[in-house]
Amino acid sequence: MKVIVADDSRVMRQIVIRTLRQAGYDWWEIEEAEDGADALAKIRATAPDFVLSDWNMPNMTGIDLLRALRAEGNETPFAFVTSEGSPQMREQADEAGALFLIAKPFTADIFRETIDPFIG
Repeated sequence: MKVIVADDSRVMRQIVIRTLRQAGYDWWEIEEAEDGADALAKIRATAPDFVLSDWNMPNMTGIDLLRALRAEGNETPFAFVTSEGSPQMREQADEAGALFLIAKPFTADIFRETIDPFIG
């Protein structure tokens, strides 16, 4: 399964990837993207099976990335891993077509419990 992890922080991308591996997704082929624009280009080029994105990033935010994908008719499963999880953000994510939003801090158990029903 090809997955793109988009976050402007290299350290946070590594934390997300490590947590995914701890959650049992060590068989996933993970590609990193440094912002929404980079992720959009990589999604167009590689057609991943799943995208995990931060919300707040330079050049293109995560929500703008999701909206751009959906406007193109791209239905790649998409979710957020972000530092904020306000009801308004969750509502925007849901309306834009995100599967879920995981707020930081997170654990391998939270990843597994949240991701399995959709991707498992």
